Amino acid sequence: MTQTIHYLTDETSWFPDPNQAMTDPPGLLAIGGDLQPDRIYSGYQQGIFPWFNDGEPVMWWSPDPRNIINVDAININKSLKKFLRKCDYHVTINNQFESVITACAKPRSNGDGTWILPKMIKAYNVLHQQGRAHSIEIWQWQNDKKVLVGGLYGINVGSCFCGESMFSAQPNASKLALIVLGKLLKNEKHAFIDCQLPNPYLSQMGAFLVSRSLF
Repeated sequence: MTQTIHYLTDETSWFPDPNQAMTDPPGLLAIGGDLQPDRIYSGYQQGIFPWFNDGEPVMWWSPDPRNIINVDAININKSLKKFLRKCDYHVTINNQFESVITACAKPRSNGDGTWILPKMIKAYNVLHQQGRAHSIEIWQWQNDKKVLVGGLYGINVGSCFCGESMFSAQPNASKLALIVLGKLLKNEKHAFIDCQLPNPYLSQMGAFLVSRSLF
């Protein structure tokens, strides 16, 4: 197929065929449109997600290859197993979605900025209220107060959980959130977690690349 960037309007939730995504920049499919929850969810159903920086128009992506984790193959090494047996973390589900996404939006310690802008937070909060976006929260008691120390959030589409972001303010907190997510999805046939793009952290947890067509 011919590769071209498509420009969207606010009038329709239509997306072009993901196979028309660019190879440079890799996976860029369309620019424009709004962040209405129905549009965002329609995108995820087609393997398309928004990702853009402050000051840029909304950009829609469908990378090839795609990074995924099979929920029955999450890698838990010996040291992580030992840590999780001894840690004092507590887990909740869909208890503090806004707190999780807000924590994920904070700048990273390596100096990287964030693409989780206020309008993204607003849109995903609505998706959560609609039962389409979900969060896992990791808590720890500190000075007689329960503190949110890790978590993740994403969009559920059938047997696929489209992971958006995670954060960890204490050792292995986000890894525990990922492990809990995997256990929750095991009852779904052919369940997997969409990690979108590869990174070393997710590779350690069992993520691997598949083609867009297989995804």
